[in-house]
Amino acid sequence: MESRGNKRTVQGWVVSNKMDKTIVVRSERQVKHAAFHKYIRKIKKYKAHDDKNACNIGDKVLIEESRPLSRDKRWKVREILEKAK
Repeated sequence: MESRGNKRTVQGWVVSNKMDKTIVVRSERQVKHAAFHKYIRKIKKYKAHDDKNACNIGDKVLIEESRPLSRDKRWKVREILEKAK
């Protein structure tokens, strides 16, 4: 099957796994403030599809963009980078 271009990927930490086959991933990035020239942490949460229910709270995961799977779920888990202790 041919690839349809590069899909965006995001790294983040699992903050919730209470839904069936869905996790909530918290992603952080640093952005420079235009006026004050200092770095600010921007935080965003994504709902991602976890097919095997393998992710737990505290895991570091890599998620990638996918087709819409539900009303607000447009990402899926590519791999678990680090398990929680």
